[in-house]
Amino acid sequence: MWFRNARVLRFTKPFSMTEEALEEKLQQDAFKPCGPQETSRQGWVPPLGKHGEQLVHSANGYYLIALRSEEKILPGPVVKEAVEEKAEAIEFEQGRKVRRKEKDELKEQVLLEMLPRAFSKNRRTFAYLAPQEGWLVVDAGSAKQAEDLASYLRKSVGSLPVRPPVVEQSPSFTFTGWLNGTIDLPQSFRLGDECELKDPSEDGGVVKCKGLDLQGDEIRNHLEAGMQATKLSLDWENNLSFVLDEELGIRRLKFGETLQDQLDDVDSDDAVARFDAAFTLMTLELSRLIPALLEALGGEDRSAIVQE
Repeated sequence: MWFRNARVLRFTKPFSMTEEALEEKLQQDAFKPCGPQETSRQGWVPPLGKHGEQLVHSANGYYLIALRSEEKILPGPVVKEAVEEKAEAIEFEQGRKVRRKEKDELKEQVLLEMLPRAFSKNRRTFAYLAPQEGWLVVDAGSAKQAEDLASYLRKSVGSLPVRPPVVEQSPSFTFTGWLNGTIDLPQSFRLGDECELKDPSEDGGVVKCKGLDLQGDEIRNHLEAGMQATKLSLDWENNLSFVLDEELGIRRLKFGETLQDQLDDVDSDDAVARFDAAFTLMTLELSRLIPALLEALGGEDRSAIVQE
């Protein structure tokens, strides 16, 4: 149970719901497969999969949840071909041309006919709530995917006052300062070998760099030309490596050998024990990384956060 990404959302008010109350709320929106005429569905599933029935997996005060999304796949070319065949049959039998409005109606008919036989695309999005720290952390590669889960969780629990964290200075400004040496990179962090640079002008270009010395002349020349860093790969305490973007999205998260060795000490024949151990190790590391990142980026603006 290692997250590959971490989209962090800050609770602006304390989250006081108990594990039992959260479980009860999620059960009301438990996942059910698409019906014959439905194109998509969402719902909560057990994070432990076949090894558990509860929709909330709790460890050390963290609540792990999983949202399943099902979407029926109907390839556009197949639908278009079926519509054209129906339109041609009408034109041949009735001796008239099928207009656009009628073709749209034929498309709806074709979709209804094909949906029961359509393939399904399923996706599970994991997240955990950290009530004591005030975080919702979503394993999502995009801000939209994280917000989709937060929106569905809000629907289930009735209220979910979360927003992306806000830092005191622009992440892009800080990234650029780390690269050109005008801002000191904290000792616990080390630059990786990837970055993305953007020209801030309206029609500016983008340069994606990989496998380079990020403090070398090639990068420095781009920065001196006015480009700004919007993504940056970082290592933290030799325990975690990741790519951080200007929206504070953590992507391609990799856990170091120290954590892997600790997980290897767990009985490999007990799937639940290994899952629980990995979740505990991950949440403890992220509970240290997230504040360290925010502090490195100038500190968190907590002016909109309501304290207990």
